[in-house]
Amino acid sequence: MTTIIDLFEKSVESFANNPFLREKKTDTYEALTYKQVLDQTKYLAAGLLSIDVKKDDRIALLSEGRNYWVMSELAILYTGAVNVPLSVKLDAGTDLKFRLEHSGTKMIMVSNAQAHKIKQIKKDLPDLKKIIYLDPQDKYDKDELFIEELFEKGEKYLEKHQEEFDKVKDAVRPNDLANISYTSGTTADPKGIMLTHRNYTANVEQACSLMDIPEHYTTLLILPLDHSFAHTAGIYSFMAYGASLAFVQSGKTAMETLKNIPQNIKEVKPNLLLSVPALAKNFKKNIEKGIADKGATAEKMFNFALKLAYSYNKEGYNKGGVLHAWKKPLLNLFDKILFSKIRDGFGDQLEFFIGGGALLDIELQRFYYAIGMPMFQGYGLSESAPIISSNSMKKHKLGSSGYLVKNLDLKICDDEGNEVPTGEKGEIVCRGENIMIGYWKNEKATNETLKDGWLHTGDLGYMDKDGFLYVLGRFKSLLIGNDGEKYSPESIEEALVEQTKLIDQVMLYNDQSPYTVGIVVPKKEPLKKVVRENDLSIDSEEGQKYALQKIQEEIDEFKKDGKFEGQFPERWLPAAISVIAEPFSEENKLINSTLKMVRGKIVEYHKDKLTYLFTPEAKEIINPVNLKEVAKF
Repeated sequence: MTTIIDLFEKSVESFANNPFLREKKTDTYEALTYKQVLDQTKYLAAGLLSIDVKKDDRIALLSEGRNYWVMSELAILYTGAVNVPLSVKLDAGTDLKFRLEHSGTKMIMVSNAQAHKIKQIKKDLPDLKKIIYLDPQDKYDKDELFIEELFEKGEKYLEKHQEEFDKVKDAVRPNDLANISYTSGTTADPKGIMLTHRNYTANVEQACSLMDIPEHYTTLLILPLDHSFAHTAGIYSFMAYGASLAFVQSGKTAMETLKNIPQNIKEVKPNLLLSVPALAKNFKKNIEKGIADKGATAEKMFNFALKLAYSYNKEGYNKGGVLHAWKKPLLNLFDKILFSKIRDGFGDQLEFFIGGGALLDIELQRFYYAIGMPMFQGYGLSESAPIISSNSMKKHKLGSSGYLVKNLDLKICDDEGNEVPTGEKGEIVCRGENIMIGYWKNEKATNETLKDGWLHTGDLGYMDKDGFLYVLGRFKSLLIGNDGEKYSPESIEEALVEQTKLIDQVMLYNDQSPYTVGIVVPKKEPLKKVVRENDLSIDSEEGQKYALQKIQEEIDEFKKDGKFEGQFPERWLPAAISVIAEPFSEENKLINSTLKMVRGKIVEYHKDKLTYLFTPEAKEIINPVNLKEVAKF
């Protein structure tokens, strides 16, 4: 049993002079050592004690990734208080206000870029006593102060109260709360996941049973730090082994920060990157664009090299073999003249990615594996702090969600809660020291999710004979036929987006109906272009009918006699389509901050359209409702 404080101080003893945190404030990255971070953390923690922070107080943290983020969390934990990490994507209204109110946050530490949100709502937060700014402000109200002032208060406090400080720090126990981490809002009220010190330190031990993090390793933390994936796989796993964390350089806007990532990767030269599928897809698009810009010959050679690598690598664990041995020298040549140049763009030190956050398309995995930067899929939930399984350099099977971490019990259960045999599908249920203690102020949800110490994940999956876990999707998102048969829609939706030219977003729906339906957001510009190429205008009814026909043709490619026939059972492909002009976005709350569709909200938002889709008229894509939507393009 150990706390995050124990984990940190043990690493400082072993790696005092190793660089720990790296930040680019001007034109170069500068590092702070483990010892420097410890000293500053103690001053900051003492500063918090000097302004009356008490054990179990909730202190929120709303900031982009930076040194002060990690130091602030550690300082909060040193006082015995609880960090409420918040996403910078939350709006000031309901989203942010709900979390601060619900958690009973007493103080908030906030960056300049996020400060306006707090100023907007602070009068509506009776529990909020103090705002601590991570950047200087022009003026301060009496309940506000700059973090530098807190460091100074801490230095003075320690001169007189060192013994009291040590007593407070030593009173922190492994089962004390470390975070209340809110879900990203796939329901009306996000749930506050209560994670203890031991949840995190246990999950660090578990994660490191799958892979090594040598002390010379560096990562660039691209993931939002409010999520437990960045906490465990990033901050605390790297901390445990004396390795180094760098942060993406903050821009004036979120888009500017995003644009800094490729340059920062080249500067930091990470050995390992943590990613989510949306980022992985962007990286892939940029790689493909870079190759295409070099001309048709380069593109043809690249595609040939990829195809060769795919056939040699197979699913990773079974790559090569006697029949494929002749491909190895050719692949070595392609690696030297082609793939190594792509890796240079990632700082030439990158050994692998770990992907989390959603199902990772196997084609994406094959692509990165081929170019020598494997992207290994992992699986977990915030409720499990979060890592349950992962592929790694030591042990991997592309297409799976990896091997289970050590010291975790996992079973696959049927609808009645009975464990099913290996290879059979059911709900993923697990138990271990990494499992949350419950949801903050939500006993009902806690009792539904935690039963006799077992976390019921709500995810559908199975274990194969080699001990690899396959996650198939959320139970709540399953398509359920009128005969009770179930199917996960994610892989179909992914294919419809990835393998067509005109579909940008799609959500399939079937709640015990005779057939499946779908809501489709087309790619507007490519669709208009297709219409123009047929000498029509999207503004005319003839052009609108043609546009709808082209979308239907792309979906039909997955049905009998189509190019992708047999990829999926036809009963789960959409028999009726609603084409909509307004995309699913964070603004309309139809995707969340991790870019996942919020299915329940989409169903509610488009309930009239979904009802219409089960009428005879809607079975023809050219119908009055769809024509009205396409007219908006």
